[in-house]
Amino acid sequence: MRARLWLALTAAAAIVLGSATAIVLGGATAAIATGPVALSSSRVVDQSGVLSGAQVSEVDTRLRALTAKSGVDLWVAYVPQFTDPSTPEDWANQTAQNNGLGPHQYLLAISTDGRQYYLSGSSAGPVTGDELTTIERERVQPALSADNWVGAATSAADGLADAIAGGTGGAGVDAAGIITPILLVIVVIALAGLIIWIVMRSRRRRSPAGPGTETPPAPVSIEDLTRRASSALVQTDDAVKTSEQELGFARAQFGDEAAREFESALASAKAQLDEAFALRQKLDDESPDSDDDTRAWNMRIIELCEAADAHLDEKAAAFDDLRKLEQNAPDALARLREKKESVAGAHDAAVATLTGLTSAYDPLALTAIADNPEQASQRLAFADTLLDTAAAQIAAGNTSAAAVSIRAAEDAVAQAEMLHNAVARMSADLAQAETDAAALIADLETDLAAATALPDPDGRLAPVIAATRAQVEAARPLVTGPGKRPLFAREGLDRANAQIDAVLAGIRDEQERAARASAQLGGLLAQAQGEISAAEDFISSRRGAVGAEARTRLAEAGASLVQARQLQQNDPAQALAAAQRAHELATQAMQAAQNDVGVFQSGMFGGSGGSQRTGSGGDMMGAILGGIVLNSLLNGGGGSRSRSGGGFGGLGGGGSISPGGFGGAGSRARRGGGRF
Repeated sequence: MRARLWLALTAAAAIVLGSATAIVLGGATAAIATGPVALSSSRVVDQSGVLSGAQVSEVDTRLRALTAKSGVDLWVAYVPQFTDPSTPEDWANQTAQNNGLGPHQYLLAISTDGRQYYLSGSSAGPVTGDELTTIERERVQPALSADNWVGAATSAADGLADAIAGGTGGAGVDAAGIITPILLVIVVIALAGLIIWIVMRSRRRRSPAGPGTETPPAPVSIEDLTRRASSALVQTDDAVKTSEQELGFARAQFGDEAAREFESALASAKAQLDEAFALRQKLDDESPDSDDDTRAWNMRIIELCEAADAHLDEKAAAFDDLRKLEQNAPDALARLREKKESVAGAHDAAVATLTGLTSAYDPLALTAIADNPEQASQRLAFADTLLDTAAAQIAAGNTSAAAVSIRAAEDAVAQAEMLHNAVARMSADLAQAETDAAALIADLETDLAAATALPDPDGRLAPVIAATRAQVEAARPLVTGPGKRPLFAREGLDRANAQIDAVLAGIRDEQERAARASAQLGGLLAQAQGEISAAEDFISSRRGAVGAEARTRLAEAGASLVQARQLQQNDPAQALAAAQRAHELATQAMQAAQNDVGVFQSGMFGGSGGSQRTGSGGDMMGAILGGIVLNSLLNGGGGSRSRSGGGFGGLGGGGSISPGGFGGAGSRARRGGGRF
């Protein structure tokens, strides 16, 4: 009897649920899975084929009118089914991220077969999350429920325009035309729910301790979670770097006291970001991690990045009030012109320094700064364009737009100064490395003489002596020859010194061993600091292309250097190990960053090398590489685009500049969208 009741109830549930599905979904056919799409110059992507050519043109025209009227961009993507990721929110946000949409750019993603949708927008943009939800609920969903594909796009545009104009984004809905089908669906779903409840109750009576019948939703794949964590690291690192730079501008203008409250927020954000980078390093190291650990650590990385962003966002409004760029645009423009001229005045010196280094050192010793003067020239030229644009905007009374241009110009000038300074720092580091390497060679010659005089009954000493002598001979031309590589030479000599010191430790007293360890540690700390500084300059001035791996290695190198300095007095041996790790991680950071930039430039210029481009196009490419503006059509490169924002096309050609200020990375995570 129970079995027959179960079969009857199951059949009834299937019939009712099948009817409800037919009503709600309108008999959808098998869906085609579609991953995140590439956006183009058209504002419409129709992979479902639900629009005619005329309708595509109609929607594109309406969306461009939105840009002209309200200053925001909207793209609409129609695809059969969301996949990789499969939720509407994640798919839309991943597509927005892949295409580099900025705070003033929105994406309406519609799965025509899956009957799902989501309106993606940044929390840093002009339309709030609540307003986006209102637009979805009151404008987009009614149109989609009626299969009005054109109306969904134009209604979203109307809602954005209304929200930016001060409204809620919503619209009145004519209930008469939709109340009957809605009530029908509600009744059918309620009936289905009642039947399912009866079935569940029957099963519980048979097996009180048995598990429920509901299948939990499939968890996000580890690959998706890792990708999201990497993206969060890059975005938050950019936000921290930009906030730190903005704080420097404010401190120079208003003094340390005015900047103090923002320093606390920045310090908290940095601490959380450092913890996130440490977790990423654990995931990247050679030790195998379980799936549970991998999932938990990636989720924790995302949480930490969100918390860091929140700390910065809490102070963003107060920081904007402090700087008042809109109100003080003319004064800010004048100060920045003066600063730009000062930085430009140092350009010839940087070029001359690099020319001198090129004649004395092997090109491999200069890879980190080889194109710095050219990159600096591009940033300065771009700053000139922005400053002229800001002046015109001020004259036209558009101070809000002028503030955006000024902020981007500040970033460009700051990067140019950083690029110049990196050349001078490299010159000093190379000179110091020559001095250190020469001293190490002399020290090793003394050690070799002492080791050679020792008895070697078991033959263990001879290989160490031979290897040390070979390292010394290999290092000599790298320190004194025409194509010098003193940093590389010093690295090899340090390793040889550690080997022979271990052999000679038995014949040295404790005081002598401590003195030698201290001297070796001091040199290694200086070396690691120089390498970390070089990597920081390289990544910061090319952050538009650099991904999570390089940033993680750099963060961990800095943490290891701090640890080495803390241990320097009480535990020189552990300090030496930490300093060595800092050196190795800094080297890895630079290599990973250079690889990212190489991929970026190959993607941009077909392998011809982006640094060879000159003129306005080259200036714009340099600004994209520096993360100041974003080519929204670009999918290459390893770095984040969310802070820079904007669509590519030049200052007046359909693109936009949206440089970061003090604050978090801006999130597109919002509960919204749904089925239709």
